[in-house]
Amino acid sequence: MRAVVVHGPGDLRVDERPDPMPGAGEVLVAMEWGGICGSDVAYWKNGASGTATLRHPLVLGHEVAGRIAGLGAGVSGLEVGTPVTVHPAEPVGDPRMPERLAGRTNLHPCVRYFGSAAFDPHTDGGFSGLRTVRADQIRVLPEGVDTASGALAEPLGVALHAVSRAGDLRGRTVLVNGAGPIGALVVAAAKHAGAATVIASDIAERSLAVARAMGADETVDVSTATLPEDVEIVFEASGAPAALGSVLRATARGGTLVQVGNLPGAAVSAALGDLVTREITWIGSYRFVEEISDALRAMAAGLVVAPVVSHRFGIDDAAEALAVAAAPGSSKVLLRLDGQAA
Repeated sequence: MRAVVVHGPGDLRVDERPDPMPGAGEVLVAMEWGGICGSDVAYWKNGASGTATLRHPLVLGHEVAGRIAGLGAGVSGLEVGTPVTVHPAEPVGDPRMPERLAGRTNLHPCVRYFGSAAFDPHTDGGFSGLRTVRADQIRVLPEGVDTASGALAEPLGVALHAVSRAGDLRGRTVLVNGAGPIGALVVAAAKHAGAATVIASDIAERSLAVARAMGADETVDVSTATLPEDVEIVFEASGAPAALGSVLRATARGGTLVQVGNLPGAAVSAALGDLVTREITWIGSYRFVEEISDALRAMAAGLVVAPVVSHRFGIDDAAEALAVAAAPGSSKVLLRLDGQAA
């Protein structure tokens, strides 16, 4: 089978690897589509994503979908040919959590994640023709959700988790700063959750156009205009420390700011005074718990995610696909992983 493998900074290859076979309790998935995430781009460009540093070649990809191609011993309730996506997280070690974190498995202290170099040996991702997966990580696609949309369930799950962290959005006005793929999906998730008005802001008009297609009622080009004032619920999806000061100022006194964009792991300079003087509640949002299943149900119920996709490439053009995903103005880039035309 072919696999998209990063060997080091700037060194991406489509390698031939042996076909895997499912072991006991595992499912073999023939992958069809994969979505490129910022972490995939980071491993390719820098040889690291956050604090996770590449030590060995790594198969990229944690936003994937395909069809079941085989079942290992002891697996029941699943059938070959069924379209599926994958929950990419696997807690390692003692699964018990402190009572105050009950149910918040995304905060487990030790988690293997598809396409991650956080552990040595690394955890290969799903940008490959075939991948074995623990049966409990399989999520069956509902009727009407194709595998291209199924590959978007993971990032939509991230967006739905962020929205859930903000509380009840029904009838409220929301600002989403940063209209990249996650920000655009937060726009859609906020509207799905009943927000009356969603404002999206970005420096790129192409990204704002995607946000409008995903349901934004208003958009702000912050390269030429300022953010609105006194917004009660704000989502910061850019991950840009330089934006924090203006985003905090846009948040209403006593309002809530949900940080869903990944901030750097190193020291940064940011104007944070309004956090105190405006008594803002600043909430972090990390990955998701089971919102990937909520994402599938939402798509089956009519939540449209297709506008977030800006480009599609075949697996042989993976290097070009990552370069496009890293370029300003692109949105979600999909890879066709089974060799069929993209």
